[in-house]
Amino acid sequence: MADFLGMMKQAAQLQSKMKEMQDQLDQVEVEGVSGGGLVTVRMTAKMEVKAIAIDPSLIKSEEREVLEDLLVTAHNDARRKAEEAMQERMKALTGGFSIPGLGFN
Repeated sequence: MADFLGMMKQAAQLQSKMKEMQDQLDQVEVEGVSGGGLVTVRMTAKMEVKAIAIDPSLIKSEEREVLEDLLVTAHNDARRKAEEAMQERMKALTGGFSIPGLGFN
Protein backbone atom coordinates (compact mmCIF):
# COMPACT_ATOMS: atom_id res chain seq x y z
CA MET A 1 0.00 0.00 0.00
CA ALA A 2 2.88 2.36 0.76
CA ASP A 3 4.20 1.87 -2.78
CA PHE A 4 0.83 2.88 -4.21
CA LEU A 5 0.70 6.01 -2.05
CA GLY A 6 4.24 6.86 -3.10
CA MET A 7 3.30 6.44 -6.74
CA MET A 8 0.25 8.68 -6.28
CA LYS A 9 2.42 11.34 -4.64
CA GLN A 10 4.91 11.14 -7.52
CA ALA A 11 2.06 11.40 -10.05
CA ALA A 12 0.74 14.51 -8.29
CA GLN A 13 4.22 16.05 -8.29
CA LEU A 14 4.63 15.24 -11.98
CA GLN A 15 1.26 16.80 -12.75
CA SER A 16 2.28 19.96 -10.88
CA LYS A 17 5.60 20.10 -12.74
CA MET A 18 3.83 19.58 -16.07
CA LYS A 19 1.50 22.51 -15.40
CA GLU A 20 4.51 24.64 -14.51
CA MET A 21 6.24 23.54 -17.72
CA GLN A 22 3.15 24.38 -19.79
CA ASP A 23 3.17 27.86 -18.28
CA GLN A 24 6.87 28.21 -19.10
CA LEU A 25 6.30 27.19 -22.73
CA ASP A 26 4.49 30.50 -23.26
CA GLN A 27 7.80 32.21 -22.45
CA VAL A 28 9.98 30.07 -24.75
CA GLU A 29 10.25 31.67 -28.18
CA VAL A 30 11.85 30.34 -31.34
CA GLU A 31 12.45 31.96 -34.70
CA GLY A 32 12.00 30.31 -38.08
CA VAL A 33 13.85 31.73 -41.06
CA SER A 34 13.57 31.30 -44.81
CA GLY A 35 14.97 32.91 -47.93
CA GLY A 36 18.33 33.48 -46.32
CA GLY A 37 16.78 35.68 -43.64
CA LEU A 38 14.36 37.55 -45.89
CA VAL A 39 11.39 36.17 -43.92
CA THR A 40 11.30 35.32 -40.23
CA VAL A 41 8.52 33.97 -38.04
CA ARG A 42 8.73 34.18 -34.24
CA MET A 43 6.50 31.90 -32.15
CA THR A 44 6.18 30.43 -28.70
CA ALA A 45 6.85 26.77 -27.95
CA LYS A 46 3.06 26.48 -27.68
CA MET A 47 2.86 27.29 -31.42
CA GLU A 48 1.49 30.82 -31.04
CA VAL A 49 2.88 33.08 -33.78
CA LYS A 50 4.17 36.28 -32.18
CA ALA A 51 5.66 38.13 -35.14
CA ILE A 52 6.45 37.91 -38.83
CA ALA A 53 9.20 40.02 -40.40
CA ILE A 54 9.48 40.49 -44.16
CA ASP A 55 12.40 42.14 -45.89
CA PRO A 56 11.13 45.16 -47.85
CA SER A 57 12.73 43.83 -51.05
CA LEU A 58 10.08 41.11 -51.17
CA ILE A 59 7.10 43.43 -51.10
CA LYS A 60 6.45 43.64 -54.82
CA SER A 61 3.30 42.44 -56.51
CA GLU A 62 5.27 40.24 -58.92
CA GLU A 63 6.99 38.56 -55.95
CA ARG A 64 3.74 37.66 -54.15
CA GLU A 65 4.00 33.89 -54.74
CA VAL A 66 7.63 33.82 -53.64
CA LEU A 67 6.72 35.73 -50.47
CA GLU A 68 3.84 33.34 -49.74
CA ASP A 69 6.14 30.33 -50.13
CA LEU A 70 8.77 31.91 -47.88
CA LEU A 71 6.17 32.64 -45.20
CA VAL A 72 5.04 29.02 -45.20
CA THR A 73 8.65 27.81 -45.01
CA ALA A 74 9.54 30.20 -42.16
CA HIS A 75 6.40 29.24 -40.23
CA ASN A 76 7.16 25.53 -40.62
CA ASP A 77 10.76 26.12 -39.50
CA ALA A 78 9.55 27.96 -36.39
CA ARG A 79 6.93 25.26 -35.66
CA ARG A 80 9.59 22.53 -35.89
CA LYS A 81 11.85 24.45 -33.50
CA ALA A 82 8.95 25.05 -31.11
CA GLU A 83 8.14 21.32 -31.09
CA GLU A 84 11.80 20.51 -30.38
CA ALA A 85 11.85 23.02 -27.50
CA MET A 86 8.69 21.49 -26.06
CA GLN A 87 10.10 17.96 -26.34
CA GLU A 88 13.34 19.00 -24.66
CA ARG A 89 11.38 20.46 -21.75
CA MET A 90 9.29 17.29 -21.47
CA LYS A 91 12.40 15.09 -21.50
CA ALA A 92 13.89 17.16 -18.69
CA LEU A 93 10.65 16.92 -16.75
CA THR A 94 10.08 13.19 -17.20
CA GLY A 95 13.71 12.13 -17.07
CA GLY A 96 13.50 10.83 -20.65
CA PHE A 97 10.59 8.48 -19.98
CA SER A 98 7.68 8.38 -22.40
CA ILE A 99 4.29 9.07 -20.81
CA PRO A 100 1.40 7.49 -22.73
CA GLY A 101 -1.36 9.83 -23.79
CA LEU A 102 0.67 13.02 -23.61
CA GLY A 103 1.93 12.97 -27.16
CA PHE A 104 5.54 13.46 -26.08
CA ASN A 105 8.41 11.04 -26.43
